[in-house]
Amino acid sequence: METIKGFKRTHRCGELSENNIGQEVIVMGWTQTYRQLGALTFIDLRDISGIVQLSFSEDISKEAFDKAQKVRNEYVLAAKGTVVMRSAVNDKIKTGKIEIQVTELRILDEAQTPPIAIEENSNVKDEVRLKYRYLDLRRPDVQKNLITRHKIAQIARAFYSENNFLEIETPMLTKSTPEGARDYLVPSRVHPGKFYALPQSPQLYKQLLMVAGMDRYFQIVKCFRDEDLRADRQPEFTQIDLEMSFVEEDDVMSVNEKFIKKLFKEIRGIDIEIPLRRIPWKTAMEKYGSDKPDTRFDLLLQDISDIVKNCGFKVFSGAVESGGSVRGINIKGGGEKFSRKEIDALGEFIKSYRAKGLAWLNVGETEHRSSFAKFLTEDEVNAIINAMDGKPGDLLVFVADKNSVVFDSLGALRVHVAKKLGLIKDGTYDLLWVTEFPLLEFNEDENRFQAMHHPFTAPMDEDIQYLDSDPGRVRAKAYDIVINGCEAGGGSIRIYNSALQQKMFETLGFSDEDAWERFGFLLEGLKYGTPPHGGMAYGLDRLVMLLTGCDNIKDVIAFPKVQNASELMSNAPDVVEQKQLDELFLKLSEDIKE
Repeated sequence: METIKGFKRTHRCGELSENNIGQEVIVMGWTQTYRQLGALTFIDLRDISGIVQLSFSEDISKEAFDKAQKVRNEYVLAAKGTVVMRSAVNDKIKTGKIEIQVTELRILDEAQTPPIAIEENSNVKDEVRLKYRYLDLRRPDVQKNLITRHKIAQIARAFYSENNFLEIETPMLTKSTPEGARDYLVPSRVHPGKFYALPQSPQLYKQLLMVAGMDRYFQIVKCFRDEDLRADRQPEFTQIDLEMSFVEEDDVMSVNEKFIKKLFKEIRGIDIEIPLRRIPWKTAMEKYGSDKPDTRFDLLLQDISDIVKNCGFKVFSGAVESGGSVRGINIKGGGEKFSRKEIDALGEFIKSYRAKGLAWLNVGETEHRSSFAKFLTEDEVNAIINAMDGKPGDLLVFVADKNSVVFDSLGALRVHVAKKLGLIKDGTYDLLWVTEFPLLEFNEDENRFQAMHHPFTAPMDEDIQYLDSDPGRVRAKAYDIVINGCEAGGGSIRIYNSALQQKMFETLGFSDEDAWERFGFLLEGLKYGTPPHGGMAYGLDRLVMLLTGCDNIKDVIAFPKVQNASELMSNAPDVVEQKQLDELFLKLSEDIKE
């Protein structure tokens, strides 16, 4: 093994160009490929900036030429030589017009044959990639994602600093305030039997920073939620978090639209028109079946409840009678694009969203094929087709159930169908705000209302009167920013009055004692003069995923977790020594098997 003593890197591999012709340079990196062609040997050397070709010949340096014969993939090299024009141009790389004629070569480290290919768009399974993540991170496409992540973080820091936000850190070891996702708990050695919680967000601390007069705060911060994972969710994730004093909804949304505009311009070269359009939550649910609607395509939901509420098809009439609805989507030309087997597959797809089944009607010129039309009169069938703007060749699909199931299943189905039929144009971006969320949602399992966002969200002023008489009617001063059907960030105006905050806890079913036990430090702080304030948080991981065009959030995180919240490379979580448990006064249950 050789060292770099006496060698000082002058350039990174991908930074060399025709402007460097005739210069002596020193580059360092990994061997991407090597080729021996008679009296010449070529090595493609790679670092995070790109690739440059090294050429070796006995005429230039026999010592370097002989040493190059020993090189294999992923060997770490340092090379000194002169930049010259290449005889054969490679348009696929930035340095494709030049090469380095090497006069001195050092093999800094050898490498075993990697278990995964170090190449772009590798087809290696996630489990293998993540086990050898340090090798997977050498791949240029993954490195580009992390470079973009860095740029987004830097843009955020610069933008918010220029707009008078202070970057302030908040604690990682906090008090558990359960009312949301499950906390990650950290046992205290100094306080036996007591636990810290890792923050699900810095929510209470950033509100107290407003009480403290900090005026505008931001932070790029780790957050933790012990919940089941999905493709776009991790147990630890990163937020661009912010809070502002003396503001209303429009103030928070306006400054953040400017941030998004700057982000898209600098990262993608796209001019986003602001202000972004706004869709009330009720409209989003009724038209798109989702509070994060993708409006790049049609396939809008239609409500046919009034038409079928007294029909002979009990699946339809029963859903309406029990307070639910019957809604459908018109898949234009779908009658010719979907076979019966494929329609059945759509029915199976929506079952994962708690729907019991999918009713369908294939519109014909004179006769229609359907899973339910035989239970309806001809007038009812025609009324449904007219309401759905059905034309011959269209496929009409319906779900009948309580509204939450209808919205969830049809909202997911319209996106599924759009992808299947290629209705979404690649490279397009659809940005909007969803506003006027319900303040509360009813938890049937616990038979009580719970906060749709969190218990500190302010109700709309005109709806406060309904907190006692009709809590489900109360709208929140809340807003989510949606990009291509993905919630990229969200926030709200906060409750800044101690009495109203206590009223909110009462509505959520907390006793005064319980509210003070969990949130007493906030309630106490609100007593001493609190400015109206609000803010929001972006999911940094999701922003990077959207701006890089990735479809898997793990591709934009350096060391992500997998579905069961484990990290395959380090094998975390893992067992610890008994001594460590004893120091924390912990004893494992006998039910736990190693």
